[in-house]
Parts: sequence; structure tokens; C-alpha cells
Amino acid sequence: MRKLQIEDAEVMRMVIQQEIGRSDESRYDHRLHCLLLLAAGHSCRQVAALFGEDDTTVQRWVHRFSQGGLSALREGERPGRPPTLNQAQWSLLEADLRRSPHEFGLARDCWDGRTLSEFLRSRYGVALGVRQCQRIARQMRFRPSGAASRVTDRASPYDSEMTTGTRTGTAA
Repeated sequence: MRKLQIEDAEVMRMVIQQEIGRSDESRYDHRLHCLLLLAAGHSCRQVAALFGEDDTTVQRWVHRFSQGGLSALREGERPGRPPTLNQAQWSLLEADLRRSPHEFGLARDCWDGRTLSEFLRSRYGVALGVRQCQRIARQMRFRPSGAASRVTDRASPYDSEMTTGTRTGTAA
């Protein structure tokens, strides 16, 4: 029987590794596959090389499995930056963004990244850059409507960019 090969194997390996990283469940399955090979007699170094992991990562999975069983291989809380606004502030911000910036003493006619950044600093004591404010606006489903930008309940992630008013996709 002829050996099967995958074209562009290195590229496909990277694509598959990216796909594994897309969900908690696939990362858990990935760890299980590594442990299966270890149980079959392969070394941590061999398994790490096969799966594109660092030796110490595979060793850490073995220790977690030894101490806590299968459940220890599942994703836990990941460290990261804590939210800048708490849930109550987030809700207030959504309500605020339904109003005109003029109502808050701001010079702009519509919300954009710069105006939102200034508003967050003055009203909530939060200093965020313009780009981060644009992300927040997108996350809140911000969409321009005429001369004023407003939060909408119906906006999709494919709706317009807040600051430019240009279409980035089509709404469903």
C-alpha cells in the first residue's frame, strides 16, 4: 500500500493547530490525544514534537491528569485583563449611547471612537484608547443612522463601522 501524503503539509499543520485552538472542547480532545500517545509508550518530547507543543506543556498536562483526572484537562478560568466596566456600568453606557453626545456636553453630533473615549474618561473615570472604544461600540452593536450614531437592538456584527459609516458587510 502506498503512503498517503497531505499536500502543503506544513501549512495544513498550522491550519489544523489553529482549528484545535478555536474551542475549549477541541483543546480538551487535543490533550486527550496527547495522553493516549503517552500511555502507548511515547515520551513527552516525542508527543510534543508530533503535536507542535512544548515539552513542558505536555508534562504539565500529565501532572494535571495525575492529580485531577480527566476533568483537570478541561479549560479553567483564563487569566486576563479584568473588565473595565462592571455590568451595571455597561448597562448605563448602553443607555447613554442611545442619546446624543450633545446631551452630555460633548461637541460632536454623533458617537465615534474619540468621543466615546472622552465620554468614558469624564463620566466613568475609565481611560481607553480610541481603537478600544471602537471595539466596545461594535460589541454593543453600534450603527450609524443618519447624522447621529445610536445603539440598536437589531444591528448585526456585519453592520457599518461606527466612525466611517462605510459598509463592511451585509446585514442578515
